[in-house]
Amino acid sequence: MAQSSCPAAQLAQYIGNNATSAAAAANLICNQFDAVTKQFAAVTEQYTDTRHAVDSTYLLFSAYLVFSMQLGFAMLCAGSVRAKNTMNIMLTNVLDAAAGGLFYYLFGFAFAFGSPSNGFIGRHFFGLSKVPSQAQDFDYSNFLYQWAFAIAAAGITSGSIAERTQFVAYLIYSSFLTGFVYPVVSHWFWSTNGWASAFNTGNLLFNSGVIDFAGSGVVHMVGGIAGLWGALIEGPRIGRFDHAGRAVALRGHSASLVVLGTFMLWFGWYGFNPGSFNKILVTYDGSGNYYGQWSAVGRTAVTTTLAGCTAALTTLFGKRILSGHWNVTDVCNGLLGGFAAITAGCSVVEPWAAIVCGFFASLVLIGCNKLAEIVNYDDPLEAAQLHGGCGAWGIIFTALFAKKEYVDQVYQSGRGYGLFMGGGGKLLAAHVIQILVITGWVSATMGPLFYVLSKMGLLRVSPEDELAGMDLTRHGGFAYAYEDDESHKHGIQLKRIEPNCASSTPTSV
Repeated sequence: MAQSSCPAAQLAQYIGNNATSAAAAANLICNQFDAVTKQFAAVTEQYTDTRHAVDSTYLLFSAYLVFSMQLGFAMLCAGSVRAKNTMNIMLTNVLDAAAGGLFYYLFGFAFAFGSPSNGFIGRHFFGLSKVPSQAQDFDYSNFLYQWAFAIAAAGITSGSIAERTQFVAYLIYSSFLTGFVYPVVSHWFWSTNGWASAFNTGNLLFNSGVIDFAGSGVVHMVGGIAGLWGALIEGPRIGRFDHAGRAVALRGHSASLVVLGTFMLWFGWYGFNPGSFNKILVTYDGSGNYYGQWSAVGRTAVTTTLAGCTAALTTLFGKRILSGHWNVTDVCNGLLGGFAAITAGCSVVEPWAAIVCGFFASLVLIGCNKLAEIVNYDDPLEAAQLHGGCGAWGIIFTALFAKKEYVDQVYQSGRGYGLFMGGGGKLLAAHVIQILVITGWVSATMGPLFYVLSKMGLLRVSPEDELAGMDLTRHGGFAYAYEDDESHKHGIQLKRIEPNCASSTPTSV
């Protein structure tokens, strides 16, 4: 801050018993103080501008990380399906982002965060009107970040119905999910007006509200349950279960793409979870303290990492015991299950609790997969089991292990905290309600949508197209091709293994 100067020689000429001289001296001194005050105000404004710039840059960078998860989804999906459906699943991932961007811009962001509003749905900011909004503390960076979350939920659903779904069905469900179904849920739990939000400044659910920091329920359960209904209504892929109802493995064609996609998702999760603070330049317990929101951001990244690592190792040894193999695909899914589970409580739990979260997330995933085989449920990417099952566990976990100190810092004092941390059962009760209402809402909206699409013949492809592969029948050719010496293109040669079929003649798929 600039210092004021008042030279003694300049002031001395006014000193005396004369009232006029005394007034002149007072005016000079006051003018000097006025100048200092203006300089201080200018510095304060510069600090405010810098804080907004830093926070906005942090949120934009986090949005870029979350958007990079779309590449991870695309690689994971491509590697998890058979080669004959690669172009189809890649195109659906592109369309999730493109259609989701348009519909979230027109409707979704307004339904989610259009305050002031009622507790059920937002009603302002359609088409980003009146954005930026100083009153609501919204800028364009907030929209971009939330859009990246919305299309992540749509990407989860696409994995559940892969290899047998018509392209038009992808367009319809993705637009509906990102434009209406997901935004309503995010309004309930993330908006300051949401009826169950811990950010609500009025009435709180069970005097606590729901602590779903980055979306184990809002994102992962929504996408997983939507995928569950789509896969149930479509039915399993041809050949997934034999005539006796026993599961037959229809393995994806590229473990390399699965691993690449998993690492891309891991990288993006550091924007998904730590970025959900929205701001980084926030002090705790007054200024001048080395501990602030920047430290909470770091702790959130650590809890995210530990949960994923623990789940990966638990899945590795668990599946080794059950199947006798060290399976890299199972390990990748276990890792992602740990991430999905810790997403709700990543900012309000200790690092040691994240290890507990990851361990049980792996067991939940293994159990859900076993149940899926028993009931003949077919999900090529285990999306409903991973995101729905592990997401639900993450919500319960947060209600058990949320630490009061961290809850008070991230939210406000007076919110509920973990049952095992001495907080009683009000947060757990709120989180049980969250699981129930998300399940009910998504079932009541996406279930009928998939059913109507099925009845209209717009959901599942024909058996002939499914057997031949949608890359050939719907997209004009195979994803993989090469040139031989005679410059003729051929589809990649793979060995098709059909159930109860002794022949293993290589065929072009």
